[in-house]
Amino acid sequence: MALDSDPDFTLDVRHDGGAIVVAPKGELDISTVPQVEQALRQVGRTVEAVTLDLSGLSFMDTSGLRLVLEEDRRARTGGHTLRLVPGSPHVQRVFELAGILDRLPFVSTPAG
Repeated sequence: MALDSDPDFTLDVRHDGGAIVVAPKGELDISTVPQVEQALRQVGRTVEAVTLDLSGLSFMDTSGLRLVLEEDRRARTGGHTLRLVPGSPHVQRVFELAGILDRLPFVSTPAG
């Protein structure tokens, strides 16, 4: 399923190795976070493992950071697994500056 409300932003949701992969591409900011949030909420209720693939992002602001932190909290308290595929150096820098890079469940590939 691909959602395309902004021509510079796409959101792909697919099955990969028993998990659901939510893969935004473009910029994850205040205008696109609601789409990713909606997809994560929908799939988070139906599977035990969700991978948020950040590798297609060219930019992420603090609203994207908030989304990742909220989804991490929901996964920990809700009993499902969240995996994060790292983004570009610019995206990873947001996590580094926030001091939480080593606290989040980053993996090298969507399958974990």
